[in-house]
Amino acid sequence: MRAGTPHDQHTTPTRRTRVHVVSDVHGNAEALARAGDGADALICLGDLVLFLDYADHSRGIFPDLFGVANADRIVELRTARRFEEARAFGRELWAGRDRNAAILSAVRKQYAEMFAVMPTPTYATYGNVDVPALWPEYANSGTTVLDGERVEIGGRVFGFVGGGLRTPMNTPYEISDEEYAAKVEALGPVDVLCSHIPPDVPELTYDTVARRFERGSRALLDAIHRTRPRYALFGHVHQPLVRRMRIGATECVNVGHFASSGRPWALEW
Repeated sequence: MRAGTPHDQHTTPTRRTRVHVVSDVHGNAEALARAGDGADALICLGDLVLFLDYADHSRGIFPDLFGVANADRIVELRTARRFEEARAFGRELWAGRDRNAAILSAVRKQYAEMFAVMPTPTYATYGNVDVPALWPEYANSGTTVLDGERVEIGGRVFGFVGGGLRTPMNTPYEISDEEYAAKVEALGPVDVLCSHIPPDVPELTYDTVARRFERGSRALLDAIHRTRPRYALFGHVHQPLVRRMRIGATECVNVGHFASSGRPWALEW
């Protein structure tokens, strides 16, 4: 062997990074506790709270308070887009009750359970049904909450945008298009764009079971065209017409509905 040949030198392979991503946990603490198994980090894109399960009307805060028959009725009205009737029906049910106190008490109970099982490290942002003001009470030191902010994981930059846009559903964390766009703009170029709601593309925003378009973000779509991230990851639409599609150089992936599947989406590099 000639002097200087590398054949007797040991080279260590570059360590790979694996991240698991979930969204729309909606009360599934058992699966959330396992979601980080085998990964270097867990990313959670919000909607920890289960207010009402549209697939199983016996689950959630609403049927716990008002029973399954009333849950059946509210789902029927909302699915038919009869939102004014749904609101009137809701007012009848809540008459004589302290709505805010009852909901916050139930949300606190769910948050205590959800955050207790999150692995370390977890990077999380809010969904539209979440209550951001309560998260500091339950997020432990292993959970980093980001909204309009960036973090580096394994050499890649991840940007996070939480919440949803305003809709007739009036869920707890809905904000104006302008406020949402400002958070997207604050991120700048990232390798992985993480949000709760999808970009505003019909195939990604249509729910085939609810039979309606959910609100997607034009600001996210513009950022994808402008900054060309490797991935755009999101949830919110539980049964989308299309779960995965490319927009230019960007792979767009719906990583929900974790509540029903119990399986995280894996990203490795």
